[in-house]
Amino acid sequence: METLGLSLCSTGPTHQAGHTLDLIFSAGIQVTQVSTIEVPWSDHCALRVWLEHAFPPNKGAELIWARPRNLMEPSRFRNALRDLEPVTDSINAQVDSWNTRLSNALDEIAPRCPLQPHRNRSPWFTEELRPMKREKRRLESVWRELRDGVSRSAYRAFMESYEHAIIEAKRAYYASLIASASSRPAKLFKIIRSLTTVPIVPKSDNQALSVEAFQSYFTDKILLLRWDLPATIETVRELGMPWPLAGPTLDRFILLDAEALDRLIAAARPTTCSLDPCPSWLVKSCLEGLRDPLLKIINSSLEQGVIPEGLKEAVVSPLLKKPDLDPSVPSSYRPVSNLSFLGKVIERAVAVQLQQFLDDTARLDPFQSGFRAGHGTEIVLISITDHLRCQLDHGGSVLLVLLDLTAAFDTVDHNLLTHRLAVAGVRGTALNWLASFLHNRGQRVERGGLVSERSPLHCGVPQGAILSPLLFNIYMRPLAQLVRDFGLECYQYADDTQLVLKMEGRPESVPDSFHQCLEAIIGWLHSSRLRVNPAKTEILWLGRPGSGDIQLPTLDGEVLRPSLLVKSLGVLLDPSLTMEAQVSAASKTAFFHLRQARRLAPYLSRDNLATVIQATVILRLDYCNALYTGLPVLVIRKLKLVQNAAARLLAGVPIRCHITPILRQLHWLPIEHRITFKVMVLTFKALHGLGPMYLRDCLTPYKPQRSLRSEDQDLLEVPSFKTLRLTTTRRRAFSVVAPSLWNTLPLEVRALRDLLAFRRARKTHLFRQAFEFCC
Repeated sequence: METLGLSLCSTGPTHQAGHTLDLIFSAGIQVTQVSTIEVPWSDHCALRVWLEHAFPPNKGAELIWARPRNLMEPSRFRNALRDLEPVTDSINAQVDSWNTRLSNALDEIAPRCPLQPHRNRSPWFTEELRPMKREKRRLESVWRELRDGVSRSAYRAFMESYEHAIIEAKRAYYASLIASASSRPAKLFKIIRSLTTVPIVPKSDNQALSVEAFQSYFTDKILLLRWDLPATIETVRELGMPWPLAGPTLDRFILLDAEALDRLIAAARPTTCSLDPCPSWLVKSCLEGLRDPLLKIINSSLEQGVIPEGLKEAVVSPLLKKPDLDPSVPSSYRPVSNLSFLGKVIERAVAVQLQQFLDDTARLDPFQSGFRAGHGTEIVLISITDHLRCQLDHGGSVLLVLLDLTAAFDTVDHNLLTHRLAVAGVRGTALNWLASFLHNRGQRVERGGLVSERSPLHCGVPQGAILSPLLFNIYMRPLAQLVRDFGLECYQYADDTQLVLKMEGRPESVPDSFHQCLEAIIGWLHSSRLRVNPAKTEILWLGRPGSGDIQLPTLDGEVLRPSLLVKSLGVLLDPSLTMEAQVSAASKTAFFHLRQARRLAPYLSRDNLATVIQATVILRLDYCNALYTGLPVLVIRKLKLVQNAAARLLAGVPIRCHITPILRQLHWLPIEHRITFKVMVLTFKALHGLGPMYLRDCLTPYKPQRSLRSEDQDLLEVPSFKTLRLTTTRRRAFSVVAPSLWNTLPLEVRALRDLLAFRRARKTHLFRQAFEFCC
């Protein structure tokens, strides 16, 4: 037995004759308190043992510990909170006290209990359906014995009522899910996919990779990139440059009051991290009793210029990039970082003041549109395509370069970022707080209830943080000015950088300035410890036929070649800007989601079905639809087919029914009028300071050469035929279409200053125009 690794557990004779005939062997299990008990019905003794071992749950299930949601009542949680007033000025002690008090209160009202997880394939099944299901089975068992028509009709009536009850139960369940995610289209899309598709179970074990393997992969990837990008002479030279003395500065952050804190908490999403002592929604519900200690923590952090060490941790959850990737390879996963709710609230308080300072002092690049209010991807693409069309109209050619950076957010150098913040005017306590936010950060990988060891982060900005996009925009600001010094235009959206080179005529090769600009960009990226990915960098040459075979200069050692189709911020562009590929891709995706919604239609009310269609189908038809202005009817027809199919599904009518009355009943604008509506809304935003200045520069107010009555009617200058020669440019360029449509508006509509009122008036006008002849 010893050769098998077994140990004998015995305390003495087990037979009345004094023999040891009953044996207990163990391996891997600790056996204690072995005793013998005599029994009257046998000459053998009964053995009593104590086994100290955590037996695993059923096969395929994993024992987890969770808190009952029904016990987390805000009133009970407020009563359980005690001694929340901070007794020390140390910010770390205040955060520790906050976490301890909230965790103890939650343990008191809803202690953790073990749960045996199982997948409920019918979450809509209610207790009212259970007796009906038993009655259905009873009737099915005697179906062959039901000979008379009365019994069979009763059976059919019962089955109809049972099926109707099932539909109503599913409808109530789906309605509750959709109501919880009606304001978040991304979450609603995930819910619909989970309800209408069968989950893909990989052949290999999904838990084959350990948390330590993920942690090593995510950490080593950044360390290797960091090792290949050492500090250069330019890096040292930039760090040694003195800060400018002139100009406004941000020396300290303004402390919050109760009203400002309420606004921050109301704007915060109730996302919960495993580092939080209690769910975030519970904190938002009990803000009345938590306002004072929370305000004390935030103001102490802003006043001392330090963020607590406990709020610098991030919990990383590996997420499979695509379902068809190998789940046993770490490179198939994307790290998703989760931060504590308290840390995000403090970040939001800093982000509001920092963004206001940068906007007031114009310290951000005007062509940087990432994560800025009023600056969206559609506006960037409108400005780019407008310049492309106008350049082609003048007989020139354009080179569009889409740079791709490798792990840009994860390789940001902290010292360079701190220096560029100081150059932008952030000094004193405010700069100390941001430096404290960047340094000494760490992360852990959490998966399947297991947590890895802590790994320090020596570079990068956390992608799940609220401040990270704003800090990255400041970090990338010098690149745009560098590109413009070589005569190129630069558009940025976070780490997506697009270069526009305008050339006269149809040259055989690019000018030398383009070669020099690429070399300067590579040098600046190396000095900023960033890396460009040449394999994913795309180039589109417009205005020159047969440009796909032309060899362009190298980028970081790799030869660049023009592409016939590039993807810019989710939109497909071709050398002729026909938008046919983009329309086909958008209609294909919309049809897929429409088929998913059709499967749920029998179990959804009309309002919920309208919410699903609006969030998954119509939003995809409206994305960047201002680029579809002036397209041929055959191209727009694909989008109209999707809209008509969605309208018929929502109205519950056959496919052969006339679509115009249905659209009018649903109050939906046709596709061509939705495009016009979007162009007018963007024009209004540009004219009234709700959009970027580069879009405003595309529009020129009308100023007649002599005094006319039209000079006070808020008109825009329409480019003349001498300026633009091609018909396609006049029908599709934003700088031409927007003034033409704006001037057709009534004077009272052009005079409006409220965006909501303008949208309402413009939609009413277009609705009357679209259904003028509809009975």
